[in-house]
Amino acid sequence: MVTVERWQLPDGVEEVLPAQAAVVENLRRQLLDLYHGWGYQLVIPPLVEFTESLLIGLGKDLDLLTFRMTDQLSGRTLGVRADITPQVARIDAHSLAQPGITRLCYAGSVLHTRPKSLMASRSPIQIGAELYGDDSLAADLEIIQLMLATLASAGLRGVTLDLGHVGVYEAVLAAAQLDDECEQAVFDALQRKSRPDLAVALGEVPAPVAAMITGLLDLHGDEQVLARARQQLAEQAPGALQAVEALESIAGALRAVQPDLQLYFDLAELRGYHYHTGVVFAAYVPGHGQALANGGRYNDVGRVFGRARPATGFATDLKALMTLMPPTESAGGAIDAPSTPDPDLLAAVRRLRESGEVVIGRLGDDPDPRCDRTLVFQGATWQVQPLNR
Repeated sequence: MVTVERWQLPDGVEEVLPAQAAVVENLRRQLLDLYHGWGYQLVIPPLVEFTESLLIGLGKDLDLLTFRMTDQLSGRTLGVRADITPQVARIDAHSLAQPGITRLCYAGSVLHTRPKSLMASRSPIQIGAELYGDDSLAADLEIIQLMLATLASAGLRGVTLDLGHVGVYEAVLAAAQLDDECEQAVFDALQRKSRPDLAVALGEVPAPVAAMITGLLDLHGDEQVLARARQQLAEQAPGALQAVEALESIAGALRAVQPDLQLYFDLAELRGYHYHTGVVFAAYVPGHGQALANGGRYNDVGRVFGRARPATGFATDLKALMTLMPPTESAGGAIDAPSTPDPDLLAAVRRLRESGEVVIGRLGDDPDPRCDRTLVFQGATWQVQPLNR
């Protein structure tokens, strides 16, 4: 007979217990207040949607991450969201349909069929911001700065910002003129940064074209990478220079306001390639092997909802942020309230709670273990005094 461990949870799906839940919730409020201060309006998309709107035009990666079920009312297929960004794009394009620039933010749970990386959660609490209606580098820069402000607000230091641009790969691919099968093999090898597999994929490609594509693997590092990219691609893939110039502009603007920021460039970064259309970025911190926050430009996703819009945004996971936040001093303990039906006592408890104190009513003979003070009737009033256990 098989014993069912009813307390077990699925792999990668975890509960958040009181101490950690308090940190997550405080951080959520803090970050949403931060976004509000930058002019981003909060939206709360639904947990499930019809897959026709949840997944259309967003690439196979998101499709594979999405849980599906049948809607008992309509018979249509529902998906549990694996990413909130497409939902916000739908809200901007269809539900709001505002003219001009729209800034939106969100926070909510998502669910993945499998972890994105070895140690990742399958049930992250995603928080982020999206900017619609502006195709300028200034909009990309604002979103990057807001992402960095998010990490700073969580107390994280030593951030490295990884910058890339899908336009580099697009220009190289256009110049190479590969057939579909070869193009897919090249993409897979580049995405995995596998030089041997890339060599196999390019086995039948003319040597100059193969050298141009293979050279992308070496275009990573500090700002000198951008100068090398100009030299390597100017003749064979001149269309890539516009993307390089965009990265130079963003790097210069960031250096002007955050001179100590560590910048890293990877011109073969294809994360989210089928989703993004321009600058892509990710933030890394010491002690965390995966990107802690990432984003990029994803123009025209709203087209499937009837309104193509320039768009850029970022997202991070509150659970991941929580695990890396520096320890904070615990707040003062709670106040014990005796079990006495005294109107003056109830009034005192109400005033204390309104002032931000935690007051726990006593049940039984002993105060709650969290209490370090108690209400004592003294001098015709109820007063807070140290609790002697």
